[in-house]
Amino acid sequence: MNNLLRIAIQKSGRLNEDSLKLIKECGVKFNNGTGKLKSTATNFPLEFLFLRDDDIPGYVADGVADIGIVGENVSVEKEKHVLITKRLGFSKCRLSLAIPKAKAYQGPGDFQGVSVATSYPKILSNYFKEKNIVADIHEISGSVEIAPSIGLADAICDIVSSGSTLLSNGLKEVEVIFNSEAVLIEYPDLAPAKQEILQQLLFRMKAVQAGKNNRYILLNAPNDNLDKIVAVLPGMKSPTILPLAMSGWSSVHSVVNEDAFWEVIEQLKNLGAQGILVVPIEKMIL
Repeated sequence: MNNLLRIAIQKSGRLNEDSLKLIKECGVKFNNGTGKLKSTATNFPLEFLFLRDDDIPGYVADGVADIGIVGENVSVEKEKHVLITKRLGFSKCRLSLAIPKAKAYQGPGDFQGVSVATSYPKILSNYFKEKNIVADIHEISGSVEIAPSIGLADAICDIVSSGSTLLSNGLKEVEVIFNSEAVLIEYPDLAPAKQEILQQLLFRMKAVQAGKNNRYILLNAPNDNLDKIVAVLPGMKSPTILPLAMSGWSSVHSVVNEDAFWEVIEQLKNLGAQGILVVPIEKMIL
């Protein structure tokens, strides 16, 4: 097994789906039939271990798995000796403090002397220490939202995505204490041969992520404004410009970052660009 890189992935749930989707987009083929706890890629030196989310940092820290994909909140909470190698941009959420909707809130100081239920006592404890707050932390697993309604705690600290679960349990989010996303973690003393495989996998992941974060655009530009349009569209190095059969016009091809996309399109239209086509990018090698 020394010639295989072992990756630990959540055995079920959203993180499992998004992790496997990313790896498939990296061109890695494998069979992960229902109930399988191990699998080996057929075209890349990668072996999969399907584990409970909470167990992944420990498996990687102990060297049983070489790398793993896990929520950053879980990695930080477990306090295992692992390296965060890459942030993956999916399964984003936040760890927040919440109180009953009817209760007034002035600020973090309101948690002084309050009992708080959570599944993340270490992250919460560190937050309270930073704020010089002394609170009574109750560690529970699962169904944290019901703690105030059954009298177990005055407030909660839990993972929030949309906030709908809090609202349905009569709670309101008042403080975000930690922002999380899926991360790739690594065993600190990875052997050189496995480190080489990891770098190959990271190269593919970066190409996939770059593709998702950018769009390929094609447009017809009036030559009179070509310099101004090129200034708006630097692309990876510079736009590709081809003359059109129609005199006075050129075809311009470039790449636009998703975050700036609509702003750039508006500028292009104001500069007289026409026939703007937008094409998704599957992978982008920088």
